[in-house]
Amino acid sequence: MSLQTEFDFTLPHGYVDAEGNIHKKGVMRLATANDEIAPMKDPRVQSNPGYLAIILLSRVIRRLGDLPQVNPRVIEEMFAADFAFLEEMYRRINANGDNRIAVACPECSANFQVEVQSSGEP
Repeated sequence: MSLQTEFDFTLPHGYVDAEGNIHKKGVMRLATANDEIAPMKDPRVQSNPGYLAIILLSRVIRRLGDLPQVNPRVIEEMFAADFAFLEEMYRRINANGDNRIAVACPECSANFQVEVQSSGEP
């Protein structure tokens, strides 16, 4: 059994770049201790603790569509639903080590786990 350190995702809406291109598919990696500690020195986080999530996500998102890089500005310009989706995914993969949630069948009550997808994906 190997450790999965990167997780694919599809944003519900997608990031729209300056040219109007929509970037929906991406990859997030597991966070390191440094990913969570280093942003605390950032003046934007010191003046506004809510900015921590923006810095964290910009550090752990390895790819988003065809963008050359994902920096804090990209995260700032995302739709709120996409930002919330990524925050929740960050919590899931770093707490559980996977991007699954437990569900129960409404008909037979069987319990199982499913991989989380965005609301726009089948």
